Amino acid sequence: MTSAHVILGLDTSNYTTSLAMLDIQGKFINEERKLLGVKKGALGLRQSEALFQHIRDLPMLSKRINKINSNYNIVAIAAATRPRPISNSYMPVFLVAQSFGETMSNLLNIPFYSFSHQEGHIEAGLWSLNLKMNKPFLTLHISGGTTELLKVIPIKNGYNIEIVGKTGDISAGQFIDRVGVKLNLPFPAGKDLEKLCEGELKNNIDLPIAVKDTKVSFSGPETFIYKKLYGNVTNSEIAYSVFYCIGKSLYKLIRNALKNHHYDDILIVGGVASNKIIKAYLQNHLRDDGIKVYFGESNYCSDNAVGIAALGMKSYQYDQGDMV
Repeated sequence: MTSAHVILGLDTSNYTTSLAMLDIQGKFINEERKLLGVKKGALGLRQSEALFQHIRDLPMLSKRINKINSNYNIVAIAAATRPRPISNSYMPVFLVAQSFGETMSNLLNIPFYSFSHQEGHIEAGLWSLNLKMNKPFLTLHISGGTTELLKVIPIKNGYNIEIVGKTGDISAGQFIDRVGVKLNLPFPAGKDLEKLCEGELKNNIDLPIAVKDTKVSFSGPETFIYKKLYGNVTNSEIAYSVFYCIGKSLYKLIRNALKNHHYDDILIVGGVASNKIIKAYLQNHLRDDGIKVYFGESNYCSDNAVGIAALGMKSYQYDQGDMV
């Protein structure tokens, strides 16, 4: 049996250790991920704690991914080495993916490609939809640490990215996690908070919306909802109201940005993009405005190395003279 030529992607983010393999045509081979452990009641991890867990878990994940399918030949390695694709973007956790990736590429004498975590989210969304964007487009990146509206310009081996809208304080993901932890849910709290909305009548508490031009704020709605925690409202109502507030806020942010940035397409990625309530709100309202909205598949909205492997595949093809 002929061995598949594959690209290995690595991503060591604030939340997840992940490995992924795609073949050189972009076909999925396999992947392994592990959420970082967070103590109950905590709102995340120190960088040193996260870095330690990545170093501990990468060997285990590599053993797992090899056990699933050992019939492959790694021809290039790609890693998320920084949060955003700009020169001064830095976060210690990404040094793990960079170090492991460069070490393996040196030992195997194969190319090493460096990308940002944000580029990985964008590419994972496009890859999951089998969608190619050959012209500039907007991306809304909403995750545990990021709420940014981006103008994205495709280039040969990644993206040029400009922020055109963002949060002025906490991210949408932090808003969700903080409320979830207040309700004694584990961190990250998104999935468990969303489960509270299932099977019950949804009553919206009507949280304040804080959007000015292309800046959104969630600290005001956060303070407002805390006052309701011990009132005559259910946890289900609190959860639904948080998600509805985020959807409404993000829609207003996008509409404001579109006044100066005229695009017809918007890709929505990041862990928060998998939330059904936020997704439905944005889909319905943006569709009514004539905007084509694309949500990455839920499994590839959260942190993963598939997008990084896909970017590595493009770079490898480019270097081989096979333009993507």
